[in-house]
Formats: sequence, C-alpha cells, structure tokens
Amino acid sequence: MTTSPASAPPANPLPYAGVRVVEFTHMVMGPTCGLLLGDLGAEVIKVEPLEGDATRRLLGSGAGFFPTFNRNKKSIALDLKQPEGREAALRLVATADIVSENFKPGTMAKLGLDYASVRKLNPRAIYVSHKGFLPGPYEDRTALDEVVQMMGGLAYMTGRAGDPLRAGTSVNDIMGGMFGAIGAMAALRQREQTGEGCEVQSALFENNVFLVAQHMMQFAATGRAADPMPSRISAWGIYDVFTVKDGEQIFLAVVSDKQWSAFCRAFDLPDLLADPRLATNNDRVLARHWLLPLLRSELAGHSAAELAAGFEANELPFAPIAKPQQLFDDPHLNASGGFGQVRMNDGQLSKVPLLPLTLGGQRPGIRLQPPVAGEHSEALLRELGYGADEIAALRARRVTAG
Repeated sequence: MTTSPASAPPANPLPYAGVRVVEFTHMVMGPTCGLLLGDLGAEVIKVEPLEGDATRRLLGSGAGFFPTFNRNKKSIALDLKQPEGREAALRLVATADIVSENFKPGTMAKLGLDYASVRKLNPRAIYVSHKGFLPGPYEDRTALDEVVQMMGGLAYMTGRAGDPLRAGTSVNDIMGGMFGAIGAMAALRQREQTGEGCEVQSALFENNVFLVAQHMMQFAATGRAADPMPSRISAWGIYDVFTVKDGEQIFLAVVSDKQWSAFCRAFDLPDLLADPRLATNNDRVLARHWLLPLLRSELAGHSAAELAAGFEANELPFAPIAKPQQLFDDPHLNASGGFGQVRMNDGQLSKVPLLPLTLGGQRPGIRLQPPVAGEHSEALLRELGYGADEIAALRARRVTAG
C-alpha cells in the first residue's frame, strides 16, 4: 500500500501526543471528533467490525467520507457481538484516555461499553457520546444532519420562502464532532484538577440551534422574525451575487461608508457617490430595491476578472463562485500548505484539506493514512497481552481480522 506524508510535522510536539483515544464511530460526526484529536497528536484507535466501517463502501455523496474523516488513526477489527470481542474491547478502553462513540442510544449499553461500564473499569477515562439530541424529550429519536436542519431552523433560513433547503455540507455532523472534541479537551483539563474522567455529550440538534442562535436573537432584539437568507433584509447595501459579462458570476460586497466611496471612485460612479439618498450604509440598505438593479446594469459589461481586480486593488470584499472540485487547484491553498496527500478507498492518493489552523506556523499534517480495516489488530492485541496463539484462535473464531 502507498503512503505519502502530507506536510512537515510541526517543530514542537503536537499538543495531544501521548493521549490515547479509542473510538467506536462511523459516518461523520464521531469520526470528526477523532480526526481533530488525531491531527493534534493523539493516538486514535478505530474499532471496526470485521468487514470494516460501512462508510468505506458508501457511494455518491458519501464516497469521500472515510478518507476525509479517518486519517491519523489506527484500526482494530473486532466482532463486538461475541464475548471475546467485547473482552478485547474492554481491555482496550482500559488503556484509553478518551473513549468516543456515536451509535444509537442504548447500543453501547447492550455491548457493556457504555459510560457506566467503562467508568468502573477506567475511572480516569473521558467518555464522549455523539448523539442526535442531548437528554430530554427528543433523546430517543433517530436524527440525521438533515433532520435537525429541518427542525432546527437552518433549512428554513437556507432555502427560499416555502422551500426549506439543507445546507450544502454536513454542517451539524462536522461541528457536532468538533464540539465533542472540545468537550474532550475540556474534560482532560478538568481531569488534571480532579484526577477523574467524566462523560461528555455532543448533539446534532443542539449544535444546529447554536448555529441559528443569531437569527433567534435577531427576533429577541427586534421582535421581527428573521427572513430566509434569499429574501432577508440585508444588513449591508451591497452584499450580493452579480451576473456580469459572458454570464459569469461574482459575489461583491460594500459594507461600510469608506468602502462605498472607494467602490464609486474605482468604477467611476460619481453621481452615486454624491447622491444624498446613499450617504450611509443604512441609507443604501433602504435603497436596495432601486440601487441594486442600477448597479447590476452598470457592472454588467465588466468581466468577473476585471471586477475582482478592481475590488482587490481597493481592498473591497469579493469572491468568485467556486465549485468544490475547483478548490483542488486553488493557488492560495496550494501555496499555503492547505492540502495533505491522503489515501483513498481504492488506494489512490488525493489531496485533502488539512485542519484550518496553524501551530507554530505550520498546519498539522498526516502522520498515518486512513487505515485498512483491521490494519493494526495484531499489534494492538499483542500490546493488550494477547499471545500469538490467542490471536490466531481469535482469528479462527472470526472475533478479529486484519
């Protein structure tokens, strides 16, 4: 199998080096938590069924899930339905600093791997549960990212009036995993003070509500419900997508009075600059119904590249309308170390975005490629005290693989 380093490792030790994470996770939310901790230096051990995480075999929009969210992890394959598989898992969690899971409520308890069971075995363990809902009336419901976007107001805000639309990525799954990791980090700090671990819970629905809090608080502040984004009253006079020469599109923004002056001078619009009806940003917001059609006409003869050059020269906000696949060739991402090389499910290598942060001026990179299912089973079982004959017996009884 081919591996390739993603980037030079930071000069200093990664902050979570020496922390062991054992994850019982699949899909996006739970694996995101392990991804973050792994990228930041933790040893992350993924417990998979013998046939491997089903995410490895998804098609369509899920085809990239596994390589995206499972780098910097080891894999041990165990049949948790067999007593010997559960015994191996318990030996493993006894060595863990963090245990992470994102299965349906009750699943881990049936396996004897819930927080109460783990705490008896390892009171210093931090147990992170990623769920659809935090405890309350909804806690036993089955949730998906799209479910909570619909019930949590995000789909309403994203779509046009009467046409709720999920956001174009797994925002709640990814951020739910992020909050799980943040909770684990906080619990590690708390353990330094108390000597004991604790349970951390992160949930899709509550994460979604956190995302739409600004719209809730707009209502609290003004008494007016927030309109969906396509029909909202913008806070800024110019903050829109413009269709220009040859049908190209570009997003342009002018959000302050200083920027308005720079914009009018850059594009030779002295009459608009002098118009008292447009003197302040709030004036321009109230004039959007006639100002935007006028500007669309004025700018229609420019190419998107000309507008981008003019906006950049005058320090005005702008953006090309990019498709996700075009980002692989983005000059900024490529020049700034924004990509690593990751092994895909078919063994080929691809660029993949790294964490959007730097440590000591460097992006945390890829130390371990996404593992083959059970790739580290034998080494981990040996570490847990299993002898060669015992491992062979476990393989023969289909308790482990790899």
